[in-house]
Amino acid sequence: MTDLVVYLEGAGLAAGAGGIGYAKYRAPRVYWSLVGLPVTWGRFTCTYSATMEVCGLTVQPSGFRAFVRRNVARGEVRPVPPKVRRIRPTSTGLRVTLRLPAGLEPADLAASTERLRHAWGVRSVTVAETKPGYVELRMTGYDVLNRVRLPRKAQPRDLIVPVALREDGTVYERDYRKVPMALTLGANQSGKSMYQRNLIKGLARLPVGLIGIDCKRGVEQGRYAPRLSALVTNPEGAGLLIDALIGEMEERFDLLALYGVSDLWELPDQVRPVPLIVLIDEIAELFLVTSKKDEPARDRTVMQLVRLGQMARAVGIFLEVCGQRFGSDLGRGATALRAQLTGRVVHRVNDKQTAEMGLGDIAPDAVTAVTGIAPDRPGVAVAGDTSGGWSRIRTPETTPEQAAAVCREFAHLAPALPFLAPFRPVAQLTMPPMPAVPPPVPAQPVGD
Repeated sequence: MTDLVVYLEGAGLAAGAGGIGYAKYRAPRVYWSLVGLPVTWGRFTCTYSATMEVCGLTVQPSGFRAFVRRNVARGEVRPVPPKVRRIRPTSTGLRVTLRLPAGLEPADLAASTERLRHAWGVRSVTVAETKPGYVELRMTGYDVLNRVRLPRKAQPRDLIVPVALREDGTVYERDYRKVPMALTLGANQSGKSMYQRNLIKGLARLPVGLIGIDCKRGVEQGRYAPRLSALVTNPEGAGLLIDALIGEMEERFDLLALYGVSDLWELPDQVRPVPLIVLIDEIAELFLVTSKKDEPARDRTVMQLVRLGQMARAVGIFLEVCGQRFGSDLGRGATALRAQLTGRVVHRVNDKQTAEMGLGDIAPDAVTAVTGIAPDRPGVAVAGDTSGGWSRIRTPETTPEQAAAVCREFAHLAPALPFLAPFRPVAQLTMPPMPAVPPPVPAQPVGD
């Protein structure tokens, strides 16, 4: 009987250890909640003061505090770390609110995140300022970007589209009200098309007009034709479409002036035009020309795009520009256009100069993060903003068929706008089956 009890206890322990090991790799959220969180919380609590001191994140105490410590408490006067105000566990990590002492700023902690990550044994540490004098340490316990699944509550709404997951476990959203114009860069097989698919999949569910410019003969955006209000597939058509958008922009400004307002959202609901989002798949195709006679048309198209980038936000026209490389080497007007594209998302690139083109002017620290993206992790990117902040993100895997199915499902939301009638995409025809290849005829021996 004793041997049976010992055997059952050993089997139970082995099963428990095996289950924990299985959860660590197959169910990291479960493993974090059961094992990782208690261990990390205990390590943080026990080593917080010492870690802050060796990382140089402490300040000398005030004269009064030093006097009390030396003469009343009869203790040694030691440097003061930020005071822990709140510790909040999450399903992906740990969030700690700190009150900064005089002499420290959020940038001091942001510069030491790599040291803090190794000291507490977590996957990543990011710093976010919540209000003056307070910061939040966001620790991630495991690789959130390994298998990306957006929360079910992350649904498109208004002009906000959830498209990716940040490395701290929060959802990265594309908010057109806050960031009206954006640039997405990435090399081949970097996940740039995946990002665009997720974006179109979310936009298709919203009451907006989608306008596609795909100069690769429509091979990327042609499958989304049921949901598009306009689609052009060559630079000549793109120039005509952009001219039409400029005309629509001027008419909408006249409407704003008539009602005495300065923004589309201040108009009454019954007269407010539908928001338009222009999706440019490969921006370089609008800049590159093969002969000198094509340069005037190219320059006109680019300057019209710059005008849209400068003024179209107020009338509800937004630009979503994608490309492999984008900078002054493309030609006249490239830098002026890039300056209007506030949002920046950069995937894996082929050279450091491309990363600097995308993020160097708004978040210089993010350039190194871009060049460190591994080729075997498509979809991983660095998203920056004009405040200098940046974060690693990754889009969930979405096939072209899934995005096209959503576009067909919500095709009734595509507005029929008269000025876009010449550019309305025709319904895609079913691809004819490949002709059957007859089996090879076996060779016959040649007689004498």
